[in-house]
Amino acid sequence: MTRTFNRPIRRVVVKLGSSQIADYALKPRRAQLRSLASQVGRLRKRGIEVVLVSSGAIVLGMGELGEKKRPTELASLQARAAIGQAVLMRTYSKLFEKAGLKCAQVLLTWDDFKARVRFLNSRHTLDNLLKEGVIPVINENDTTSTQEIKFGDNDKLSALVAGLVRADLLLILSDVSGLYDADKRVFEEVKEITAQIEGFGGGTKNIHIARGGMKTKIEAVKIATHAGVPCVITAGNIRDVLLHVVDGQKIGTYFIEKNDKILDGDMEHEFIRSHFKNRASR
Repeated sequence: MTRTFNRPIRRVVVKLGSSQIADYALKPRRAQLRSLASQVGRLRKRGIEVVLVSSGAIVLGMGELGEKKRPTELASLQARAAIGQAVLMRTYSKLFEKAGLKCAQVLLTWDDFKARVRFLNSRHTLDNLLKEGVIPVINENDTTSTQEIKFGDNDKLSALVAGLVRADLLLILSDVSGLYDADKRVFEEVKEITAQIEGFGGGTKNIHIARGGMKTKIEAVKIATHAGVPCVITAGNIRDVLLHVVDGQKIGTYFIEKNDKILDGDMEHEFIRSHFKNRASR
């Protein structure tokens, strides 16, 4: 049995958390990332565009400095993000080059979604990169973002990017197989994110590597599905996971998009702004 999406998949946003980028020694998971680059290349040959939203800068910066414990001060975190972002992009550039692809670094903050002009400029830049066959690698600009306006391990950022580029699918790669119920069984499909579904989300176990967890992923899914983008949460270590998900294999948890919200022009941007306002008021 395969999964049927409500529309053809032509553009995919793939989110990788810090645990998908770095191992326990806080070094890049080169084998896993090499496989990812290969899969992206195969999707491109099929005419499917891919945008990556990649965490990992801070933990890779920690690895470069020989640290094991995540700093708590904002300035220290920002310094490690600056160090690690260079490592992250150097790794991606080499692996994508071997796959016959080019990639581009794109660093975003809340302001890029809050201000309409910056929102549209970001969209046009990403559209042009994809048109040129370049793989955008997006991360939060940790060196300038303040603690009060951070996205949360890029989960929410990936959802906003999915709306920004009008993606057909948001694929969130995690270190778990999907959303588990009370009996530790993976939900195959979720049509509505109820209070009960939200209750199954929990925090992250590895606080030194990742900032998010299932809770922030569910929050991201709510944003994306209300923007008309379906989502899949699944394990990132599954062989050829990108290909399997796009081809409709039933792995992970599939969250069906909402069809009651039509976003266009100012409505679309206002929808994005509303999530900034809601978060800022907490």
